[in-house]
Amino acid sequence: MIARSMVNAAQDTAIAMFREAGVPIREDEKKGIAIVDFGLSRFPEEGMHLFTMVSTSRYAAKALGLTPWQTEPEHWHPPVGEDPGKEETVRVLWGTLLFFIDGEDTMRLGRIPEGKGYAYSCRHELVMHPGDQITLKPNQKHWFQADGGGVVIYTFSSTARDVLDCFSDPAIQRTTQIDENS
Repeated sequence: MIARSMVNAAQDTAIAMFREAGVPIREDEKKGIAIVDFGLSRFPEEGMHLFTMVSTSRYAAKALGLTPWQTEPEHWHPPVGEDPGKEETVRVLWGTLLFFIDGEDTMRLGRIPEGKGYAYSCRHELVMHPGDQITLKPNQKHWFQADGGGVVIYTFSSTARDVLDCFSDPAIQRTTQIDENS
């Protein structure tokens, strides 16, 4: 669970990061920025700032911000019915993104959150800068992290069903719970 005061502060941080990266965000869109803590109550370490620009039954476009060393946990987009799963392109706008997929262990800059080695099996590190992008196939396991300067990325995908994503950490809950009294 995350406190309302932390959500408000994180939304302010997101607006500043998005604007710095050149993503036009209006003040009235602030409440539409989701602060995702994955039910872990470790938002500074494992979390993200998420602004959904469009999400329809056919495609989605989002902006994500990660503060220094913040991590989106290891996950994949599984098949849903006849759909093979979400296909997604991630493009870096600002900062440096450390992106991890299956393959040879080349991790040298990334930091696995303390005590979470069991939940981060992808160790093939891609260091991505503004203009770099990667397209993930449906059901492809991955995770990513900002380096020490933070990062803003765009994601473009087929239908987004984020609540159905699968995570390597069994403690993760995709829907953020907010304590409105704090």
